[in-house]
Amino acid sequence: MALHLCQKAVGYIRTRKMVPSVDGTETVGEAAGTTPYDYEGALPCEKSNIKELGAQFLPPLYSLVFTVGLLGNVVVVVILTKYNKLRAMTNIYLLNLAISDLLFLFTLPFWIHYVGRNEWVFGHHMCKLLSGLYYMGLYSEIFFIILLTIDRYLAIVHTVFALRARTVTFGIVTSVFTWGLAGLAALPEFIFHESQEEFEQTFCSSLYPNNGENTWKCFHALRMNILGLALPLLVMAVCYSGIVKTLLRCPSKKKYKAIRLIFVIMVVFFIFWTPYNLVVLLSTFQMHLETDCEQSRKLDLAMLVTEVIAYTHCCVNPVIYAFVGERFQKHLRHFFYRHVAIYLGKFIPFLPSEKLERSSSVSPSTGEQELSAVF
Repeated sequence: MALHLCQKAVGYIRTRKMVPSVDGTETVGEAAGTTPYDYEGALPCEKSNIKELGAQFLPPLYSLVFTVGLLGNVVVVVILTKYNKLRAMTNIYLLNLAISDLLFLFTLPFWIHYVGRNEWVFGHHMCKLLSGLYYMGLYSEIFFIILLTIDRYLAIVHTVFALRARTVTFGIVTSVFTWGLAGLAALPEFIFHESQEEFEQTFCSSLYPNNGENTWKCFHALRMNILGLALPLLVMAVCYSGIVKTLLRCPSKKKYKAIRLIFVIMVVFFIFWTPYNLVVLLSTFQMHLETDCEQSRKLDLAMLVTEVIAYTHCCVNPVIYAFVGERFQKHLRHFFYRHVAIYLGKFIPFLPSEKLERSSSVSPSTGEQELSAVF
């Protein structure tokens, strides 16, 4: 996502042998604004406007996403560790999801600097480390979303089995396994990304072996679409359809709110991730298609837009998975009154500190029903 987009904005300089992007596709913003194709004497495809567009708009957009995402996920970590004490498997998965987003966001300032300076200045080892952490955060985020979906399915549809399976120990074990799986999925980025110099400019990009370059690019595109789109959508479709059927038979008045939340979760995930993964697939396999310069420009612009959309999903996760829960909202209000509003009330006249102190002294309710705890 972001790293691949940075590489497009920077525009790598390659002649016959091109620098592949972090997504396994060829970079398209050459120094002269050319495509990575061998035109055999034909005029190069001018794409400097795409490069300039990315360099102009990406840093402020990245900065906004970094600020919002950092604030939201830090709040989730603080509330979960301070109030919930991680006594439930759901809270363990929510904490790991927030950590995944934070790991993902940790790499963002480096890519902002990369776009702004038009050159990689952090060295070879940082190129490998940050590229690997970038994708490790990406895949772990998706995997923990899958685990949260399965956790909700067990809690609502298989309640008796969930009493035995949804334990803190099982949550910790599955979380450790998930991080290992995410690290394995991101292993090619740890291995193949290198700091490279071309025409007195330094870039951080993937450099696959010559005899297997196309294979690795295809593998990357398929890996992204299978692990990042097809698998989570399949799990969501199976689990949430079972949850909806169970909720419709449930007499609880909160069932329609839970069903609406399920619908929002699936639609948001589909909207944020599907366009990006499809563009990655098209961008990877465009070398086998007959595309003219104008079509190639449109594909680059589509990659620019869809990557930014997919990237902002880390800002949405805290809202749809944590903030909408009634228990989490009570804990958040309690934390705000106790640690923020009381101190502001000393300096702002229209925030009476005495009233806020009385409000903060009320402990959050812990007697909610299972449906409120899960959603």
